[in-house]
This record gives sequence, C-alpha cells and structure tokens, in this order.
Amino acid sequence: MSFFLTDAFWALVALVIFLGLMVYLKVPAMITGGLDKRAETIKKELEDARRLREEAQSLLAEYQRKAREAHEEAESIVDQARREAAALAAEAKQRTEDYVTRRTRMAEDKIARAEAQALQEVRTRSAEIAIAAAERVLADKVKGAEAERFVESGIAEVKTRLN
Repeated sequence: MSFFLTDAFWALVALVIFLGLMVYLKVPAMITGGLDKRAETIKKELEDARRLREEAQSLLAEYQRKAREAHEEAESIVDQARREAAALAAEAKQRTEDYVTRRTRMAEDKIARAEAQALQEVRTRSAEIAIAAAERVLADKVKGAEAERFVESGIAEVKTRLN
C-alpha cells in the first residue's frame, strides 16, 4: 500500500486520467484534423506558388521576346536613319555642287559681259578720238564752208557705221 501513497503513483493516475480525458474529448482527432487542414492549406499554397511561378516564367519569356523585338526594331530604325542621313548628305553635296557651278557660270557670264562692254567702250572712245583727230587734221587742211560740210558728213558717216 505504500506504493499507492507515493507521488509517482498519483502522477501516474493523473497521467492516465489526463490521457483518458483527451481520448474522450477526441483531442487526437482534433489535432489530426487540424494538422490535415494545415497540410491541405500548405498543399494549396504550394500549388498556387507553382502556378504563379509558371505564370511569372511565361510573363518573363513574353517580356524578353518583346524586349528582343523592340531592340530589333530600334536597330532597324537606326539603320534607316543612317541611310536617310547618308542620302540627305549626298543630296546636300549635289545641291552645293550645283549651286557652285551655277554661281561660277553666272560670274563667268558677268565677266564676259563686262569684257564686251569694256571693249565696246574702248571702240567707241577710239572712234571718238579718231573723229576728233580727223576733225583737226581736216580743219587745218580744209578751210571755210566746204571744210565744215566735209567734217559734218564724215562725222555722220562714222556714227552710222559704229552704230
């Protein structure tokens, strides 16, 4: 009987009562049910995470494809811009050459006109000097009314020939 009065005995009794009460109240089933629910929740979360990861990989692949396409399009635009710039440069060069040629031709024409005008002025001035000289010579040699008539007819003839 002394065994029944020890602390170990009463601890054993309390443990058996506690375990019996746990079984009676179905605590192991509740714990198992809670763990099953938690396992199911974790399983769903893992499935959602897998699905989200697949969607993210799909989106990443799509964005990478779009980035490649945008890069290719940008390169195409840059190449086209380079070609257009080269064409514009060639056109500007041609226009400049045409402008220089046209201005050179205009300057040459202006010089030719100035030469012709100068030559005409020299001829006119020479004719005027020749007429004046002839007038003096004839005035010294021929005198009177006949000299005047002769000089005037000569001047008129020279004028008609020069014009």
